[in-house]
Amino acid sequence: MGTGTDTLTATAREAVASACAQVRDGGDGDEVDGVRPGLVARPADTDQVAEVLRAAAAHGLTVVPRGRGTKLSWGTAPRSADVLLDVSGLDRVLEHAAGDLIVATQAGARLADVQQVVGEGGQWLALDETVPGASIGGTLAANTSGPRRVATGTARDLLIGVTVVRADGVVAKAGGKVVKNVAGYDLGKLVIGSAGTLAVVVDATFRLHPVAPARRWVTVAVDDAARAGALSQDVVHAQVVPSAVEVDWTPAGDGSVSVLLEGREDGVVARADAVRRLLGDAATVGTDAPAAGATYPWDLTATGDLRATALKLTFVLSGLTDVLAAAGAAGASVRGSAGAGVAYAALPSDRPAEEVAAAVDRLRAACASHGGTAVVVDAPAAVKAAVDVWGPVPALDLMRRVKDQFDPDHRLSPGRYVGGI
Repeated sequence: MGTGTDTLTATAREAVASACAQVRDGGDGDEVDGVRPGLVARPADTDQVAEVLRAAAAHGLTVVPRGRGTKLSWGTAPRSADVLLDVSGLDRVLEHAAGDLIVATQAGARLADVQQVVGEGGQWLALDETVPGASIGGTLAANTSGPRRVATGTARDLLIGVTVVRADGVVAKAGGKVVKNVAGYDLGKLVIGSAGTLAVVVDATFRLHPVAPARRWVTVAVDDAARAGALSQDVVHAQVVPSAVEVDWTPAGDGSVSVLLEGREDGVVARADAVRRLLGDAATVGTDAPAAGATYPWDLTATGDLRATALKLTFVLSGLTDVLAAAGAAGASVRGSAGAGVAYAALPSDRPAEEVAAAVDRLRAACASHGGTAVVVDAPAAVKAAVDVWGPVPALDLMRRVKDQFDPDHRLSPGRYVGGI
């Protein structure tokens, strides 16, 4: 197990300890993909986040941000973690402007808690909770999205303002009520999916959607990849305006296609009937989400070597058939958005690393042939060591230059992102 204590001199410890109210030594449960941090700092506000980062910069310490810790093993392990910056104390919903369909929230607030607050006004932040307990900051850092991205897009489409703290402790704001983008970049789009390598998100402002008064799921079992692909295409190209088109697939080559319709009751009933006709007589109509809901096709509670190899697959919509066929040949389960060309695959944890590497290559080739990628989101350490986790990455040089601009000393989550960023 790695550690972040080597560079923590007594002076550095004292500097971090004086920067915020709660600082302690890293312990069991604080590891970031096997790397134990030297210190855990839990600031209470943005000023304390900035103070911790200034102290870290002054003493040459590396810092890894943590929201609620639900996805800390995603990506690659950090090269170092002197300080784990726990932002779970920044957990307030700052403002719900129901009339403007806007919510501003701190990064450590749980997505579920934000949904409860805005739900009281008949609205919701259109991000599915793919990992229970996830924070707003973690959702942005990992750029997770669920079934409804077909209708409402991803966090990039919903974020209208963000406040971050740079590695040097400078607070920067963009979008929202602040017109000028102080850093000269579109901060919101940059930090989403950056795995905490560019800056620490402390609050974010999103546009909201009204909660639909009615919904129906139309689901049909399918035992052929080509059939799943054809049905998904039929729905996407029909005039039914689905909120989600989901596929759930097993290594045996069967599964289901599910379509979500939302809106006014009379319109939803009519559209659900139209979808049922597209999917065939065997299709069922109901109000409950498919059993898996918005979660991934792997065990979210597994840790260490018991973790499945988890992948994010992207492809043009017409590539679904080939991707499902490749998944079957690779022995992978698949779940995700057939309507958006973003799905997730899981390979069992007991597969030897060399077999996993071959399966990843097969999936990567299938996705690439349809304009997409296959990225290993999470995996046991032996698998991460045996495979190219990120795969080919376009514009890597540009991403490195952006990293150099935001974090020239590479103190934030070093090595967590593509190309060792």
